Amino acid sequence: MKFTSCSSSTELMFPSFEGLQCTNLNAVISRHILQVKKINVKVSNCHARKLIISSHLVPGQLEGWYTGKKQLEDAGQKLEFVRTLLIDNYDSYTYNIYQELSVINGLPPVVVRNDDLGWKEICHYLYEENAYDNIVISPGPGTPACPADIGICLQLLLECRDIPILGVCLGHQALGYVHGAQVVHASEPIHGRMSLVLQKRKHLVDEPSLAYPLGLSLRSTKLGSYGLVNSCEIEHNGCRLFHNIPSGKNSGFKVVRYHSLVLDAESLPDELIPIAWTSSSDALSYLEIQKSDIVLETYGSQIGKKSSFDPFSSELRNGTSKLSRHTECMGSGKVLMGIMHSTRPHYGLQFHPESIGTCYGRQIFKNFREITQDYWLRSRSSVVGGRKVHHADLPFRGIPRRKQLVNDIDARKSFDMSNLLNLSLPSSGSKFLKLKWRKFDHLASEVGGARNIFCTLFGDHKAVNTFWLDSSSTEKRARFSFMGGKGGSLWKQVTFKLSHERRGGNLSIEDGQGCIRSIFLEDGFLDFLNKELLSLHYEEKDYEGLPFDFHGGYVGYLGYNLKVECGISNHHKSSTPDACFFFADNLIVIDHNYDDVYIMSLHDGKTATTQWLDDTEKKLLGLKASAAKKFKVDRVQPVMHSPSEAGFVTEKSREQYMKDVEKCLKLIKDGESYELCLTTQMRKKIGQIDYLGLYLKLREKNPAPYAAWLNFSKENLCVCCSSPERFLQLDGNGILEAKPIKGTIARGLTKEEDELLKFQLQYSEKDQAENLMIVDLLRNDLGRVCEPGSIHVPRLMDVESYATVHTMVSTIRGKKQPKMSPVDCVRAAFPGGSMTGAPKLRSMELLDAIENSSRGIYSGSIGFFSYNQTFDLNIVIRTIVIHDGEASIGGGGAIVALSNPESEYEEMILKTRAPVNTVLEFQKESISDYE
Repeated sequence: MKFTSCSSSTELMFPSFEGLQCTNLNAVISRHILQVKKINVKVSNCHARKLIISSHLVPGQLEGWYTGKKQLEDAGQKLEFVRTLLIDNYDSYTYNIYQELSVINGLPPVVVRNDDLGWKEICHYLYEENAYDNIVISPGPGTPACPADIGICLQLLLECRDIPILGVCLGHQALGYVHGAQVVHASEPIHGRMSLVLQKRKHLVDEPSLAYPLGLSLRSTKLGSYGLVNSCEIEHNGCRLFHNIPSGKNSGFKVVRYHSLVLDAESLPDELIPIAWTSSSDALSYLEIQKSDIVLETYGSQIGKKSSFDPFSSELRNGTSKLSRHTECMGSGKVLMGIMHSTRPHYGLQFHPESIGTCYGRQIFKNFREITQDYWLRSRSSVVGGRKVHHADLPFRGIPRRKQLVNDIDARKSFDMSNLLNLSLPSSGSKFLKLKWRKFDHLASEVGGARNIFCTLFGDHKAVNTFWLDSSSTEKRARFSFMGGKGGSLWKQVTFKLSHERRGGNLSIEDGQGCIRSIFLEDGFLDFLNKELLSLHYEEKDYEGLPFDFHGGYVGYLGYNLKVECGISNHHKSSTPDACFFFADNLIVIDHNYDDVYIMSLHDGKTATTQWLDDTEKKLLGLKASAAKKFKVDRVQPVMHSPSEAGFVTEKSREQYMKDVEKCLKLIKDGESYELCLTTQMRKKIGQIDYLGLYLKLREKNPAPYAAWLNFSKENLCVCCSSPERFLQLDGNGILEAKPIKGTIARGLTKEEDELLKFQLQYSEKDQAENLMIVDLLRNDLGRVCEPGSIHVPRLMDVESYATVHTMVSTIRGKKQPKMSPVDCVRAAFPGGSMTGAPKLRSMELLDAIENSSRGIYSGSIGFFSYNQTFDLNIVIRTIVIHDGEASIGGGGAIVALSNPESEYEEMILKTRAPVNTVLEFQKESISDYE
């Protein structure tokens, strides 16, 4: 069953512009061009606490973005665009809201975190500058009763009674709480709970519309061979926020919920009106197979009817309403999903309209835009005279922000969109690079394949200082393999270790002659890498005709602890370097689709040597006669061992790991997180065995599309990786792609059992919840750096099969903003959300407190940064890291509200089975060969 992307509706023409986030609204946001209805608006430098807009516009058009009075003065006209202040409660879904508002409003919102600004600063922009037309308060972890969780939001809701406000999830709870409603535990946590109803359909809805889930419609998105229908259905009262949206059971209005706390409907004060609630007491959180053919209905009888209820009419303001404000309208056992204030333009939604799985989410944002436009049209005369400011003494004033949510400025930079904007100039050491390459058609199989090529050309002397980005899967999920070693004049190795005494870290650089120099990087490794890549210049014609994106550049890994450079603190120190890369100037590429081999040499533009190309061509052609003779492997029946049976010592016992799962469940129940990706490590001394032979054994037992071999001999470090998961890719067309995995089950021993297990995974309620939350998280991360309206999900919850497991995989794509560098994109999303949980910042803090040690390379990323500004990185899982003669293997799983501690422990063991068994079997074979 195919779906079509409708991340942008056909009826919405969205502009192309830069994303903005300000930790200080006085910050200079220069050189940005905003195109609104073909009007160029240039934002100039700010002076005297103001952001000034300069433009040459026809009369009657937009005169300024922050100078908000003019567009309110033309009588009889609605706002041409809507300026939103988006308050981020440190959530991982805020930029999904950002993307939708950018498309709907005609301008991107300005994002500030809930503790970035004080009330006086916000008041200045809201009431003196008239800078914003409405406010949206994001979801977030925690509770509105905790000042550190909610920040400025309660004061906004209490005092900004004359500005339209929409609160989502935590923002919804804050609206209720600030007026006296109680926030209580839900009967059960509902995080990412969804219902995927299997529908064998003969017909498809051809046109995308606002009805479909955001980023999905029925033309291109694939979900196995079935249609997508999500979580609980919602009833509403027909108010303007739900205009053109059906209501009730079988209506098609299905939403995704991420919450464990709710507003107690019985405690609502008279001024708050219930406007939406669940259509039944239970969430539709399971898969059901329907035998009959079903087509998504348009519910025309319910859509298009204008509500006769105006929430801000004089009748309501005089104290009467056509709608009941009491909970009787909901019915017993149903959960409150939406509220509105009786006399203020304030709304709250418990569910997530921005989720990929919520139907009519975009319509809700569109309705809020229209509510805002009509509100200011009606209120124009009073607004031109200045908005009134209402002051109230709040008990949470002066409470400090939650510690370690984002490190303080003296420890690490706070991460936001202003950090992402690439305003740095290339370093003084700019290089002009030239690429020479040769292609050999259908040569790979003739010379014994990728394995034989690597072992023959790079396998001598223990394969020191070599790399192999190895698409060892026989399927077409990853088409190319890249391999190389120490070689040309540009080759170097860079090794970075974080300092734990001060910000930054130590970088050592070794060149091809063995000379080593060390420097301290105050701004960290990612800043260094960014400047290095920006200093490389080239001609695109050099690689015209090449079907792949890596043409030379940096190859290596980013360790998990580099999250500190993305705004998240570290509690543990890694024993391995935090980043290690080769600059590869000579490499071999194998195209597995066509069996072609490419040899490539990158050199300084001043030189034109072809010596390496000539020598490598001669070696490759000489392999034909001896192809496949060496490194023959006899396949043996796999024997499954537990880590302890294989001699590994686990950091945590079964009992302790299960207790940690229970800790995670408690945190989820209390609203601190939606999902926590708990991990642990196991270790074993293996001594000086043949590490390359061990990797060859691993790729044979567990072939994977994003496998890798890295050997950094000076660090006594080898990485043997058989990862099936892509973290993030940026291709030559500027398209970003993430492919998170959430949901894993073992393969069956028979074909029938295997299909049954695959079916079980596809329709697992828990695994769907895990996957959905991470898909929404990755949409958010890409939303920081992608053009508004470009993010879509072409494949949702596919099941892919590997040698030992089935996995549930989704694909998220977006178009990179032109001014965002490759490193900006990585910084926005690192570490991969599938290894953290959501909300990301809070979840990583909690996990650091629960886990005993640094994850090191595990949970980080391996891959390349090409000199032509592309990259491709995996997630480091199913990996053996060998450091100083000790093998370590990481494993874990996502803990959600539906998790069972014992099952989670078994899943963790399952994920480590392939590398653990590989070590044991290879050691046994080595002893046998020696004897």
